[in-house]
Amino acid sequence: MAYTTPITTAFEMQRATIEQSQKAFEQTLQFQQTMNEAVVDSFDSQESAQRRGVELTQTLVHSYLDVIESSLPGAAGTVDEMRAAVDEQYDFLLENHAEVFETVAGEYEEGIDAYDELTGDYVEAVDEQVEMLVEAHEELEAQSVDVAEEWGDQLETLQDQVEDLQDQVSDVQERAAAAVDA
Repeated sequence: MAYTTPITTAFEMQRATIEQSQKAFEQTLQFQQTMNEAVVDSFDSQESAQRRGVELTQTLVHSYLDVIESSLPGAAGTVDEMRAAVDEQYDFLLENHAEVFETVAGEYEEGIDAYDELTGDYVEAVDEQVEMLVEAHEELEAQSVDVAEEWGDQLETLQDQVEDLQDQVSDVQERAAAAVDA
């Protein structure tokens, strides 16, 4: 019926908005998950780059010690001791560096897993609530359409009655005019 078209259109637009909001929410969560994965993936390259930086520094210190050794005759024994001490410290640093990155990456991944589980549960709950909302919304639409159709039917009946009454009044007026003329 013509009376229900605006009502149906309004309800369809509202449902479309609800569904688009739900999709936007889910896409936001997917984006966050993608960003978390990118951070985890970057740990290896960060560790590698930092490790190369530490190793480069160690090489520079060795080069410096080589210069000292070649510049000072008789310093070879002392330089060798210094070199051994430097290597020991750099080995310790590199070992701790690897452990720190392993720990950080592990903790971050555990945090992501917990986050993913929590958001999964949250999305499931939101999906259920949106489904209930859409069902209630559809029921409200059906009731609104029924009321509008009933109202439209009553309006048509009233219009028919008014037209019948107008016809009767016209008939009475025509008879009265004919009686006056006769």
